[in-house]
Amino acid sequence: MIQRIQTFWLLISTISSGLLIKGDIVDFTNKAGQRYLIGFSGISGYNETGNELITRSVPLEILIILIPLLSLISILYFKSRRIQKILTLMIIGFSICLIIHVSYYSYLIVRYYNAELIPGIKMFFPLIILVTALLAYRGISKDENLVKSYDRLR
Repeated sequence: MIQRIQTFWLLISTISSGLLIKGDIVDFTNKAGQRYLIGFSGISGYNETGNELITRSVPLEILIILIPLLSLISILYFKSRRIQKILTLMIIGFSICLIIHVSYYSYLIVRYYNAELIPGIKMFFPLIILVTALLAYRGISKDENLVKSYDRLR
């Protein structure tokens, strides 16, 4: 059913992953005043002259597009718990890959540009996506077990 708790968790996952498409995920600055951003396109550098793309990351783009798309599709497959579980497991895997990519690029920026992290709310979105996908998977499993127990009683 669409009004189950896993729909709520998948909706939060969809919204938080959809917000990653616009803007930067993680922001860094060095002592010279240059800013480095990890965003949808990859690593960008920003100084007084403007914004330039340092490294483009196609896997990051694919992950940021795939996660909200799969979350939305998973919400729409509320009648088929088996497909919903598979899609949610894919979301969990892709969100782990997203966390690894963002962490790796953060490491590269800190190491090569001597930049420091500027804390922001969007840097926690990949973790929020992972936690909400795990909670959605747990809710789907509970629903499946509940339906199996009712089938045994008949």
